[in-house]
Amino acid sequence: MANASPDSYYVPHGSHWPMTGSIGLFGIMIGASMWLNGVDIGPFVFAIGFSILIYMVFGWFGTVIRESEGGIYNKDVDKSFRMGMGWFIFSEVMFFAAFFGTLFYARGISLPWLGGDSNNFFTNALLWENYTPVWPSAANGPGGLGGAFETMGAWGIPALNTALLLASGVTLTIAHHAIQEGNRKVLNIFLAATFILGFIFMGFQAYEYIHAYNDLNLKLTTGIYGTTFFMLTGFHGLHVTLGAIMLLVIWLRCLKGHFTEENHFAFEAVAWYWHFVDVVWLFLFVFVYWI
Repeated sequence: MANASPDSYYVPHGSHWPMTGSIGLFGIMIGASMWLNGVDIGPFVFAIGFSILIYMVFGWFGTVIRESEGGIYNKDVDKSFRMGMGWFIFSEVMFFAAFFGTLFYARGISLPWLGGDSNNFFTNALLWENYTPVWPSAANGPGGLGGAFETMGAWGIPALNTALLLASGVTLTIAHHAIQEGNRKVLNIFLAATFILGFIFMGFQAYEYIHAYNDLNLKLTTGIYGTTFFMLTGFHGLHVTLGAIMLLVIWLRCLKGHFTEENHFAFEAVAWYWHFVDVVWLFLFVFVYWI
């Protein structure tokens, strides 16, 4: 495959990976639907679809890496990669904005509305007598929905995880400066520190979830508080896991000598993603745990 000239644009060759990924996603969807409806082979179909998807990820990314290291891509392709990553992160911003919007609506609009005086159209007198508009709302709602539970405090594991993610942002920035300066030793050390901090974060969050379920009776069923808590922290944890895995892959590529001072967009893309994850966690810490 010939290298692209500086004035031409690389046209991708025919590839089976998009079709492979589509088959995997279809298998995941069908398997999950069967699983949720109690069909015995549902988990098996889901596992097959997920395995196909993982196979596609390894194969497609491997193809892109080989093409990049082979000098096929030029400045125009690099610009397309940057635009694509930018729009992807924007879509992630909108994704989390929907969940934060749900949290703000529940706390700032629906609770005061439900606890309004008798002059309001829908009030606690009509919906649930003696309803108290306080956050969290589950324990004092209809029938004590979800049972008695305790909220998750901010100054234990959440504060520690905040420090871990902020530290990982610093180590990643040091690694970024190192790759720009061609200092491979510093790059490898601080990039490794970044994904290790990410995996430690996930370990603490797993412990926090176990503590919430077993000791605090805090579950998805404990009203809107439990729902928003686990949806926001759970999806963020998924993003941290994916980000740490991507950082690990980039670190392995760095050990193999990939990237140069001028050409290292894969590193930058993962760095953008990781800093986005850091910022989302700061919002989570303030609005979910603290306030």
